[in-house]
Amino acid sequence: MTSKQRAYLKSLAMNIDPIFNIGKSSLTPEVTSAVEEALNKRELIKISVLKNCLDDPRMIAEAIAERTHSQVVQVIGKKIVLYKPLKKDPKIILPN
Repeated sequence: MTSKQRAYLKSLAMNIDPIFNIGKSSLTPEVTSAVEEALNKRELIKISVLKNCLDDPRMIAEAIAERTHSQVVQVIGKKIVLYKPLKKDPKIILPN
């Protein structure tokens, strides 16, 4: 992913509310499967890491991205933005 594409996705993610909260149980298989399901429907999602989670948000983002075959767009503070293009009929068209 180029920096131009990443910047475009960041601009889209600014208006999105987090749809998942990761708490003290951190990254469970249920959370991973729910995130993958959401990515397969929305392409771009935002996840919030709660204060009671002791794990590093960057490490959580990398683990989710690896397990769901998605890409980390950004991690700012305790917010994670992930992107996974749809195989059929993608909604988000990335600039070249």
